[in-house]
Amino acid sequence: MYKLLIFDWDGTVIDSTTRIASCLRSAARDLELPIPTWEAAKDIIGLGLPEAIAKLFPGEGDHIIDPVRERYGHYYLGADPTPAVLFPGVQQTLESLKGKGYRLAVATGKSRKGLDHVFAETGIGSLFELSRCADETASKPDPLMLHELLEQSGVSASQALMIGDTEYDLEMGRKASMDTLAVSYGAHHIDRLKVLKPVGEIHHFPDLEHWLEQRNGIN
Repeated sequence: MYKLLIFDWDGTVIDSTTRIASCLRSAARDLELPIPTWEAAKDIIGLGLPEAIAKLFPGEGDHIIDPVRERYGHYYLGADPTPAVLFPGVQQTLESLKGKGYRLAVATGKSRKGLDHVFAETGIGSLFELSRCADETASKPDPLMLHELLEQSGVSASQALMIGDTEYDLEMGRKASMDTLAVSYGAHHIDRLKVLKPVGEIHHFPDLEHWLEQRNGIN
């Protein structure tokens, strides 16, 4: 039985993939960099911002990281009107899981400033006991942030579940010897996630509670 549920944020808990892609494209436009396609901008969701910038703008060099970060933050923290809202049923499901004794955590490619902002914006930050951000540790798919969450919580890898919508989430979980659960409604197509052999998949966030009940019944 799982004790610790670790969630990716963007594309798993909150419907923010279009907003992220829009902000990255606007940042590139402002800096006169090649504007990435929508597909390319969505594909890097889950990575830390320096790693995402390097992948989106190969050959440009490290000197663009800070300017892109600044322009991206400018748009994401208010200048871009693209909505980013919790997926349906997220708050109710998390509250129910917490009430049943599950411990909840976040492992995200966002910065700490960015995560604190969306915690406050959505009002659900208090539901999560622990969180790790890419600017505090290694970016996904390196498993370091999961190792740190396990150490902080005192939970073993076999008692934790990594839940995410991208290859980076699932690969990170696999490298940490942790079960993973794929969500099909986020940034990466479910067929890409199945290659990484998650223990299951869900198609709507509230499905998680039923999936866990079934999984515990099997165990």
